[in-house]
Amino acid sequence: MLPKALFFYALSLAPMLAFAAPSPAAKKEIGQLMDALSHSGCQFQRNGSWYGAVEARAHLQRKYDYLLKKGKVDTAEQFIQRAASESSMSGRPYRVKCQGREQDASTWFGGQLRKLRHTIAPAR
Repeated sequence: MLPKALFFYALSLAPMLAFAAPSPAAKKEIGQLMDALSHSGCQFQRNGSWYGAVEARAHLQRKYDYLLKKGKVDTAEQFIQRAASESSMSGRPYRVKCQGREQDASTWFGGQLRKLRHTIAPAR
């Protein structure tokens, strides 16, 4: 009986173990993505209204903090997909406008992540 009880106890813990936290490297990348936005001078559109980059960063920080509490973001890619791409309320995509060029926020953040990783990667 004891092994069966241990099995069910372990099974009951599985949902808690499924929630991983971002690694220090992922946390750093996510912070750098938000820094890139807040220092970009770009505008950020959510639900049809445009906001400055600093306001946008504050909004995304709140979403990121919420996702962290729920264990739903482990990587920079997940941050982009789950926090920085679309409104959780309306489902409408976020947009970023820099120097007159407008694009989906997911595309903008993806480009920023590629740049970040390119500058960090060791030269071959």
